[in-house]
Amino acid sequence: MTVLDARALNRATLARQLLLDRAGNPVLDAVAHLGGMQAQEPQEPFVGLWSRLRGFEPSALSGLLTERRVVRTHLMRRTVHLVTADDVLAWRARHDAMLRGRVLGTYRRELEGVDLDELAAAGRAVMADGEPRSMSELARALADRWPAPGPRALGEMLVAALIPMVQLPPRGLWRTRAGVRNAPLSSWLGREIDPPAPHGSDPVGEALVRRYLAAFGPAASADLRAWCGLVGLPAAVAAVREELVAFRDERGRELLDLPDAPRPDPDSPAPVRFLPAFDNAILGYHDRSRIIDDAHRGLSVAGARVVLVDGRVAATWSVEAGTVTATPLRGLSRADRTAVAEEGRALASFLSDGDSDRVRVAASTG
Repeated sequence: MTVLDARALNRATLARQLLLDRAGNPVLDAVAHLGGMQAQEPQEPFVGLWSRLRGFEPSALSGLLTERRVVRTHLMRRTVHLVTADDVLAWRARHDAMLRGRVLGTYRRELEGVDLDELAAAGRAVMADGEPRSMSELARALADRWPAPGPRALGEMLVAALIPMVQLPPRGLWRTRAGVRNAPLSSWLGREIDPPAPHGSDPVGEALVRRYLAAFGPAASADLRAWCGLVGLPAAVAAVREELVAFRDERGRELLDLPDAPRPDPDSPAPVRFLPAFDNAILGYHDRSRIIDDAHRGLSVAGARVVLVDGRVAATWSVEAGTVTATPLRGLSRADRTAVAEEGRALASFLSDGDSDRVRVAASTG
């Protein structure tokens, strides 16, 4: 079985994530290809798409949100993701058990004795008037009936798990600050969520395996689960296994992939890329060593924005008063610092709508 080293896996990841060469895909197609984008920080997907698409215009993503073709919703790993309307309708029922389990993992004591089906029905009744609500407003509407758990536990269970919700615009629109207002997913999209599959079948799980490998492969089953948080996927992997090819990494783990997916030459040049907070190019794996050193693994979980140099996390970045500041995590060559500065200037111009191209490459922290 062919062994893929970390550099080969890195270049495959960059290609799948549209980070090796900026793509000409329409924004909707890019969001679908990526299997959604982590989006708990509302402005971060704009940077993620700018780094991946040629000529990306923020208005294109804002338009998809207002046109209800993409939505912001709790999905993979119980985090807020930006996903296409088609995908969320197809995938949401498969995530129900995971979402409930993850909220209970945080609030099991507070929610002890609460009939979750009864709570869900009561929450839907409140939302049936068509009025968007914040999580706390929905929880307060039910607090008299369930006073013990407290509004945070009630609200999290209702909004992140029991009732499929979307976060309505203007939250998530370009350069817009807005609080979270929730509405039921089906009413917002005017379409019902696909029902769960019959017992013993898992077509959504099988589709997720294919979609994950298209955007993240080659990868191990543990990586797939780290991306979506779902259980029961080994059966889905087994069901599609004959469609796949297998490799091993340097640790001996089996990696699966789609046979015709790109696996570029490991020596392919990788341009500097600025990634947003919580980008799935890093978080979408259990073993992240293909793109980030173990010493820096905590940066992505903490929400640091990072810079890829030669395909790997080599700096963090921030922006203040129109100036993008990149802070290397290790020593960079003069050529690499020049490339970081050039891409940083382009990012500063993008973030400021052309008003600034100021960039500063700080001294290394390493």
